[in-house]
Amino acid sequence: MSEGWTPELAVRDVAGRCRLGLGGQIHGEGVTMQDAADDLIRRVLVVALALRTDGFRVSPEAPGLDLRWFEFLYELGSIAADGGDMRARLFERAA
Repeated sequence: MSEGWTPELAVRDVAGRCRLGLGGQIHGEGVTMQDAADDLIRRVLVVALALRTDGFRVSPEAPGLDLRWFEFLYELGSIAADGGDMRARLFERAA
């Protein structure tokens, strides 16, 4: 398992709004960077808790599948399920 891997964060302006992307896979949008970060957290939380609850089925033929994503999302879901705040882990590379 990859210990401490975090997808890269990218900030872009899209039609006058802030888009905060996580590893090119999940993004949050808002008028401000804080709004975009809050939206990203909500979206990641939904995916992370779904992974912990229901799992994912992935085709063995899936090109370029990076298992670190699943480990990262599972870790975030664990933090949230234990009542913790996943923000520090999610944004640790940005600090």
